[in-house]
Amino acid sequence: MRIVELDARHVCIPLKRKMSHASHVRTDTENVVVRCVLSDGSVGYGEGLPRDYVTGETIDFSVDLLKRSDLTTQLAPECADFPAAVHLAEKIKLAPTPGDDRLILGNAARCAVELAVLDAFGRSFGEPLMKVTELVAPELYKFRDRVQYSGIITNPRGWKKKLYPFVYWITGFSQIKLKVGMAGQDDVKRATGMRRWLGKKMDLRVDANEGWTPAEVVDRIRELEPFNISSVEQPVKHEEVACLTEVRKQIKTPIMLDESLCGEVDAERAVKGGWCDLFNIRLSKCGGFIPSLRLAQLAKRHSLGYQLGCQVGETAILSAAGRHFATSVCDLRHSEGSYDRHLVKERLSKEDITFKRGGWSRALIGCGLGITIDPARVDAVTKRKERLI
Repeated sequence: MRIVELDARHVCIPLKRKMSHASHVRTDTENVVVRCVLSDGSVGYGEGLPRDYVTGETIDFSVDLLKRSDLTTQLAPECADFPAAVHLAEKIKLAPTPGDDRLILGNAARCAVELAVLDAFGRSFGEPLMKVTELVAPELYKFRDRVQYSGIITNPRGWKKKLYPFVYWITGFSQIKLKVGMAGQDDVKRATGMRRWLGKKMDLRVDANEGWTPAEVVDRIRELEPFNISSVEQPVKHEEVACLTEVRKQIKTPIMLDESLCGEVDAERAVKGGWCDLFNIRLSKCGGFIPSLRLAQLAKRHSLGYQLGCQVGETAILSAAGRHFATSVCDLRHSEGSYDRHLVKERLSKEDITFKRGGWSRALIGCGLGITIDPARVDAVTKRKERLI
């Protein structure tokens, strides 16, 4: 079995509501969607979300990078079985970009290609995407038939400040992430309200999205510690992340890296510098399913925790990939994702895989991603299409 066609698309999808945090405000999402066709007619899809404020990638950069990468040669070998296809996917390497010392420019584009390849071959050989975990990282593999996702509270206004936490509480969520560090917001006041409305038993963590300075970060975290927060995500800008070595000595709350954890180089530096206790692993940000598994392996080797994160604007393609990760990787501290119908106006799939009451979702056990992508829906939101193979 071999790849006979590969194309990349720039898709633009409006969001159902404005999403804001300390680093960015977003009303739509511009994603890279890759379609892969095999010699037996099997079709697979992959997705990546280039974000210049996370990895420095833009949508045009990502599509252009795919065009100038030698994918025809890399993806030419025939695959006799699914393990061979996984090996092929792991070796995908996009063209280098000068000055990219973190080796992360192209992660979103690579994720889209890798998922499309794995989805297509998974469908052809009758294997679900989660099989990749068993093959690549058997020590991490643990199948679960369902997963409970976290809720996220960004910056609700007016009556929504009470409604959102109430809905999460009444519907049975057990974990909530609160966005903090936004200009004009009183984080202590907000945390007071959240803890009151969510109750004492709710796992409450905060995400500053690089919103604090090194001079204030210890005080900001200490102010929130009385609310029994389980972790603080990316409290300072990536350029200032080395300060967290000393910050960790002065606080009780575990530190999680996100914008500063985009690949293996970042992870090795974080471990060496003692910058964090936890990794936030997001498939697109980290370059795909297999690179994300490698980061989880690295974290486990160094006795660090890790969670599965998501990015604003994921369609069902990345939601499904995240579901396979969440239901096959052991010891995830938290799982985020599958916001589909709550956030994007076009999910691209025929099935609705949005999480249910309490954040619960069933494992996807079909071949490949385990969902059906509607080509007409993809066409309807496509702004640019490029043939790669």
